[in-house]
Amino acid sequence: MKIGVLGTGAYGVSLALILNENGHKVEMWTKFEEEANYLSQTRTSPNLKNIIIDEEIKISTNFKKTVKDADLILIAVPAAFVDDVSKTLKKYLKPNQHICIASKGIERDTCLFVHDVVKKSIDTDKLGVISGPTFAIDVANKVPVGLSLGSQNEETIFVIKKALENSHVKLRPTNDILGIEICGSIKNVIAIANGMLDGMNLPISTQAMMITESLNDIKELIDALGGKKNTILSFAGFGDLLLTCTSVKSRNFSFGQLIGKKASKNEINQYIETTTIEGLYTLKSIYQLLDNKQVEMPIINLIYDIIYGEAKPEDLLTFLVEKV
Repeated sequence: MKIGVLGTGAYGVSLALILNENGHKVEMWTKFEEEANYLSQTRTSPNLKNIIIDEEIKISTNFKKTVKDADLILIAVPAAFVDDVSKTLKKYLKPNQHICIASKGIERDTCLFVHDVVKKSIDTDKLGVISGPTFAIDVANKVPVGLSLGSQNEETIFVIKKALENSHVKLRPTNDILGIEICGSIKNVIAIANGMLDGMNLPISTQAMMITESLNDIKELIDALGGKKNTILSFAGFGDLLLTCTSVKSRNFSFGQLIGKKASKNEINQYIETTTIEGLYTLKSIYQLLDNKQVEMPIINLIYDIIYGEAKPEDLLTFLVEKV
């Protein structure tokens, strides 16, 4: 198959490596000429140490060329850019082409999940989302990993599994796209809170308490928004929450650490300016979404108040103990 990967961040590159390993023809797109030149010339990604990008993988700034004749188009840009990418893709997408979304998050202004952001511009049922406990560096190093694959189209499920599955990549399909997207988005926000606990030198016992309480809350949120409760037990649910909430490889967890240890405002702002923190982008969106839907999830309100209001990281401790 020919596969076009939209986005050349660490996760997009790691997935491209798997696609190439599986024998597919892969072309990656970035809108930044400088980035394309760097990747093409060095065959390395700044965020994937000691990983070589196979020569067979093409790097391009030509959007039309990247998606032309592709059997599968994989979207791997940050959530904030999915709308622009979708609007451009609409110009070139053919009815027989399938789309796989690897981006996670909720659009800031509309409070739409990424799947719905794409559907806003593109009328297709050949659409799937992947999500799970997979740091880019681990995918690139070809260790065993698992992903949830959400789609309501059996052909799309077949195409995405054919593209990505091999001896060290497992995909578990489900038709609960909404549940997968809720898990994939909110886990980044919870990881910020767990990072705060770590930054305050709270042990893994307290962090496990946070994860467990959050699992129950996310399960109820999935149900309230129309998804399937059992999705919380998937790779996209418990698997990704566990990974993101317990590792310094997680940028969201690391951001929370800075807040928890009371780093200077300059240090925190510098981290925000130089790092893509999806949980920070998603926090405002999920906060607004919960308000719009009149769904209660107090942990989100508290995280929001810690970052944007007057609450302090220490308030998490009182919350966890007193939470009903």
